[in-house]
Amino acid sequence: MECSDKSIYTGITTDVQRRFSEHKKKKGGHYTGSRKVVRILHTEQYATRSEALKREAEIKGWNRQKKLNLIKLKVDD
Repeated sequence: MECSDKSIYTGITTDVQRRFSEHKKKKGGHYTGSRKVVRILHTEQYATRSEALKREAEIKGWNRQKKLNLIKLKVDD
């Protein structure tokens, strides 16, 4: 998700729209509560929670440019 300060938040959920709504209502945690989510930039689906957590950790370890490149690849497909 993109926040109002242009930062990028990465997380996992079983329901993207519900979680986005929670973040918008500041029920999503400290990071997004203080930065206000603006839009969903990218989603991926995984068969298990374990796989999703591994991917989340991988993306969280990336720098901003690498995250933007992932989003661009999605748009260009």
